[in-house]
Amino acid sequence: MEKKNSPNQATGRYSELYAPGSSSSTSPKLKQDASVYHVEDARAMGPENRNTEVWESSHGMEENPAFEQGHAYEYLAESTVTTSPNSEDAAARFLGLSEGAQFADAVEKHMSLVEGVRQYPHAALWSVVLSSALVMEGYDTALLASLYALPAFARRFGVYNDAAGIYEVPARWQTILGMCTNIGEVVGLQLAGIAADRFGYRRTLIAAMFGVFCFVFVLVFANSCTMLAVGEILCGVPWGCFQTLTLSYATEVCPLVLRYYLTTYVNVCWVLGQILAAAVLRESQNHLAHSEWAFRLPFALQWAWPLPLAVGIYLAPESPWWLVKKGRFVAARVSLARLVTGLDLRSKNDAIDAMLKRMKLTTEKEETLCRDARYVDCFRGVDARRTRIACLTWITQNACGSAMMGYSTYFYVKAGLSEARAFDLTVAQYCFGLLGTIASWFIARRYGRFTIFSTGLALQSLLLLSIGMFGLFFSSQWASSIVGALLLLFVFVYDVGVGPVTYCIVPEIPSTRLRTKTVVLARNCYNTMGILNAIWTPYMLNSTQWNWGAKTGLFWGAIAAIMLLWAVSDLPETKDRTFGEIDELFAQKVPARGFVTTSVDPYDGARLMGELNKDQISRLVSTESGPSLE
Repeated sequence: MEKKNSPNQATGRYSELYAPGSSSSTSPKLKQDASVYHVEDARAMGPENRNTEVWESSHGMEENPAFEQGHAYEYLAESTVTTSPNSEDAAARFLGLSEGAQFADAVEKHMSLVEGVRQYPHAALWSVVLSSALVMEGYDTALLASLYALPAFARRFGVYNDAAGIYEVPARWQTILGMCTNIGEVVGLQLAGIAADRFGYRRTLIAAMFGVFCFVFVLVFANSCTMLAVGEILCGVPWGCFQTLTLSYATEVCPLVLRYYLTTYVNVCWVLGQILAAAVLRESQNHLAHSEWAFRLPFALQWAWPLPLAVGIYLAPESPWWLVKKGRFVAARVSLARLVTGLDLRSKNDAIDAMLKRMKLTTEKEETLCRDARYVDCFRGVDARRTRIACLTWITQNACGSAMMGYSTYFYVKAGLSEARAFDLTVAQYCFGLLGTIASWFIARRYGRFTIFSTGLALQSLLLLSIGMFGLFFSSQWASSIVGALLLLFVFVYDVGVGPVTYCIVPEIPSTRLRTKTVVLARNCYNTMGILNAIWTPYMLNSTQWNWGAKTGLFWGAIAAIMLLWAVSDLPETKDRTFGEIDELFAQKVPARGFVTTSVDPYDGARLMGELNKDQISRLVSTESGPSLE
């Protein structure tokens, strides 16, 4: 086959082979000739249009329904130019690498849900295993806040209220205990960010599991509020690790089509933990109401989690993105091989090659902006905007009235319901939350992250204001029942919207190199808001303090409305955007509401050659991905 001598000749033959709708687009001849024309076209074209013309002539393949993913991956492998001593071949190889990244991006964006499940079942499984660690945090968070309504707990750690005729944990200690968990989590988040960058996700999470197993002893055998406070701080440290690392892991191991489901599964874990805590306390109220085991046994149940989860984490593959950042390309290939299934051996090798090309290019691009990932880099350049959005998104999740859910049992009692009725409603509340999260998975197939977030926030604000108005103007039993029903509806709306979608938005927004650190900072903002909630919520509800009761809804309804105004002006839409596209949109300083309509090509070869320095290009074209799978 003759070598083409002009760009026009090369592009013409390329277009003939790969024209959209061409019947030969998946033929063996196409696959046989692809590598020849890719190499020769790259050499024949001028540097100013070499990448764009080849890409435009071949881009129709991913738009063609007949062009299946397996064929795309085969093309990718055949399109890689062999390394040659001369610079022309090096440039051609780099352009082949950039086109491989483009194809990987296109294949991921056009992957259907069925294809994603078929090709990445192991990725979904390991993501679920690691995220399940958050069941423990959801359990303890709901447990402690609900224990205040348990008579045995109040009698052991509280004081007698002559006016109300009951034992009650003082608002001061409720505030301190609520803050302790958040303080421990802040420390744990910082340690997680440092440890995960150095040791990886798996080893850091296993160490955190060991910490939980040891620290639960303090909670089980606590005999004073001081011991409870110490236990909550200590347990908060490993929980801080779970908050950020499980979310980052789910984001990095799963394709775009599964990302929403597996990041929002974190919210399912929270809700499952809350349901379990509410059910355990309901049984404790029924059978152990006057025994100290009514609250010690629920704490002791936390020993059931660490060992099986640690085994699961040990067996899971490390994040391939973390391995690529560390330059461990062979290990990254092995990790991807464990995550990708449902393809024949050749297509699987080609898919892994394409994904590694994209990971390398993304990492090198980000290194031009941030060579050494430090916390201070999260506040520089375009990353400052990304950090702000991630932080405010997570603050919103804790500043939209969700504190009322955590104190729901106590809130129901203060709203006028009986203790038994309050525990029943708490169990129902968290079941509504689980249904809401599952409903969000269906809604997310049609609507974007911003739409779900902002609509949910608007509805929450209206419901909270309604709860507050009932508390302000009515005090009868029927009003208390309506307040309880509105709070149940609020929980459902929260777990359809803001609750789960936050776990998808936050890890999507940061750059790959700063993802763990940005998520750590954002979660610390969430915990700081949690500390504020722990300070003022007990005072809002405690009968010896402000005693707002249902009127608390007015306060949180106003805060939710303020956060809605922020979201409309600053929160971008990231649905159907790959990491490379999100990087490019932020780099071009596209306004938040322009993310949906702006087209970008993050792996344009000609532009990348101008952005990357010689050392980076040399490193990319000379580094081998590792041996193929056998």
